[in-house]
This record gives sequence, C-alpha cells and structure tokens, in this order.
Amino acid sequence: MSCARSRVREGLHRGVHDEAGSATLETMVSLLTVVTLAFGLFELCLLSYTAVVLNYAAEQGVRYAILHGTDSSNCSGPDSSCTDKSYTNVKSAVTTAASVSLHDLSAMTVNVSYGSGTAKPGNPVKVTLSYTYVPIVSIFSLKNAMTFSSEGEILF
Repeated sequence: MSCARSRVREGLHRGVHDEAGSATLETMVSLLTVVTLAFGLFELCLLSYTAVVLNYAAEQGVRYAILHGTDSSNCSGPDSSCTDKSYTNVKSAVTTAASVSLHDLSAMTVNVSYGSGTAKPGNPVKVTLSYTYVPIVSIFSLKNAMTFSSEGEILF
C-alpha cells in the first residue's frame, strides 16, 4: 500500500510542478496584446493628428479667401473682376497646409463656396475639405470619411 501511495504522491507532485511551456505561452499572449494595443494607439494618434491638420488646412483656405476678395489685387472668387475664378489659389493654400499630415492627399476634395455669390468685402466664404482616412497600420480598419469646414467673412 505504501508503494501505491508513493506513486500517487509522485503523480500529484509531478502534475503540480509540470509547467513546461506555460511561461512561453503567457509571454506570447502578453506580447501579442501589448503589440496590438501599441499599434492601435499609434493609429489612433495618427488619426487625431490628421484630423487636427486637416481642420487647420480648412482654416488656412478661409484665411486666404477672406484676404483675397474683390478689393485685393490677386482676387479669388466668382466675380468677373477676379483673376482666379476656379479658386485655385484657395485650394492651393489648403493643400499646402494639409501636406504635413503624413498621408497621400490626392483623394482630398476641397470645395469653396461664396454664400452671396460674390467675393466683395462683408460677404461669407466657406471652405469644405473632405478626406477618406486610410490607416497606415490596418489593424482595426479605421477607414473613415472625414469632413472639415471653416467659414469667414471677406475682409478685402
């Protein structure tokens, strides 16, 4: 009987201390979780940064438009006296400001609208920027259509 008890004890003892590979498994699960969270956090930060930059770019477009109305020598607007009726200069100001967003901006759409149909001082102007965010690290598939707009009143 004592022989049977000793075998049972050895079996129990071996089962309690038989942890070969569990540390490796725990490390792999932990590393996978940490790496996934790190890349997710990186992508979220990049999404936030892109949103801030594109909002700033819309503001820069409005800033250009309000300073280049019909009283300006380099007018951008729908008026017959304006040299830039296709708003190329306003769109260029937006694209230049957005170029620091670290993304391909070829899919960015910029719309300029003059509320009263004129670029005369005192009238409103609105710049709307649309962009589909494509993540660099595509873990969570964060493809989002983002739209930013800024409005102002023409000064010159």
